[in-house]
Amino acid sequence: MKKIRTQFFCQNCGHQSSKWLGKCPSCNEWNQFVEEEVRSIDPAMSSEIPFNEAPLPIEDIVADEKERISTGMVEMDRVLGGGIVNGSATLVGGDPGIGKSTLLLQILQNLALQNLKVLYVTGEESAKQIKLRGKRIGAASGNLLVLVEIALENITRHIKDISPKAVVVDSIQTVYTSALGSAPGSVGQVRESSGKLILLSKKTGIPVFLIGHVTKDGSIAGPKVLEHMVDTVLYIEGDSGHAYRIVRGIKNRFGPTNEVGVFEMRDSGLSEVSNPSAFFLTERPEGAAGSVVVPSMEGTRPILIEIQSLVNPTNFGMPRRTAIGVDPNRVSLLVAVMDKVCGLHLSNHDIFINVAGGIKVNEPAIDLGIVSAMAGSFLDRPIDPGIAVFGEVGLTGEIRGISQMEIRIKEAARMGFTRCILPRTFSQVGSVEKKMDLIKINNVKELLEHLF
Repeated sequence: MKKIRTQFFCQNCGHQSSKWLGKCPSCNEWNQFVEEEVRSIDPAMSSEIPFNEAPLPIEDIVADEKERISTGMVEMDRVLGGGIVNGSATLVGGDPGIGKSTLLLQILQNLALQNLKVLYVTGEESAKQIKLRGKRIGAASGNLLVLVEIALENITRHIKDISPKAVVVDSIQTVYTSALGSAPGSVGQVRESSGKLILLSKKTGIPVFLIGHVTKDGSIAGPKVLEHMVDTVLYIEGDSGHAYRIVRGIKNRFGPTNEVGVFEMRDSGLSEVSNPSAFFLTERPEGAAGSVVVPSMEGTRPILIEIQSLVNPTNFGMPRRTAIGVDPNRVSLLVAVMDKVCGLHLSNHDIFINVAGGIKVNEPAIDLGIVSAMAGSFLDRPIDPGIAVFGEVGLTGEIRGISQMEIRIKEAARMGFTRCILPRTFSQVGSVEKKMDLIKINNVKELLEHLF
């Protein structure tokens, strides 16, 4: 009898080891290793749907961007780089209840309305549950087929028989193949099932969307190699306290990365937000100290966000530093710069920073906004609501240039802002200066002179 060969895999990141380990050396998680069977690759697996293609010169290959399939949502097409590419594999992740299944069901309904046959495969819900969700969001097309199945062999057979124009698998953690003896959701099952579905997609040209569960730290559960296997990785961000949902492209072989699409959760599903800047500035307070607007770039799109700060004398020996939506380490650095360069002694003050609306920003352009908000709250002086600021702050207090400054200025002008404080390195002249008063500064000291 042939001896079964086993290996130990980390359930969090997929790290492989010949023996059990208490702590994973790759992701530093404890007690995540499980023993799974390792089998040799079956040569017949790759010959189920042969490519039947010979090597071609790249100049002879015909490919057109117009061949993309529109999802029927402008925001989703933006994130995907213009639409769905035939034969692409897309991995969609997000917290439970964030709207992954709802969004993809809406996309399939839009494709079905274009007389395209689409298939929704689910292993987590019954057909009646999918029907109830579809009734709520208006999905009632005869071209939208629902399949309740978790066996990979049956799923691939139905895909070959139906030949749909798009397939959604909800979720990849529920799918299992009989080639492995491990339970569904294990590292080996996720890797094997996804690999076969991606191979089927490449050979048939059918785009596949895989919905993935996330771990407690927010990353997609399963082996990390899963994100390398697919063409596009999308994360849906948001929380239950806010109505907005942001679809962010972490990886995209067919378009720009870090592109975002903004949606609003409603009773009828996810609705597109065509003007995110106005959406995030709707409830901005008037005449309040510690509030400032910063034009931030999310992918190729400028979005105006409001940064709020509360600086208060501490009642304890150790002042608190709390930052929501921005990097706390960056806030501590900027506090030290203000203390050293501007003479604003914040070391004995509690400092709270928040990005209104719950959005998360991690680009250096918001440095000037954080400094402005903290200075306004510390001095208890409101900033002119018609001012927008952006720029990177160095350790010596200098204001450094950032990318795509002209696009940020145009977005601020479109939203009615009349003045913009920005780095002096901005040298482009054009129509933007006719709409706005551009104040170019060299260091943080000049910022305070123009703000108050």
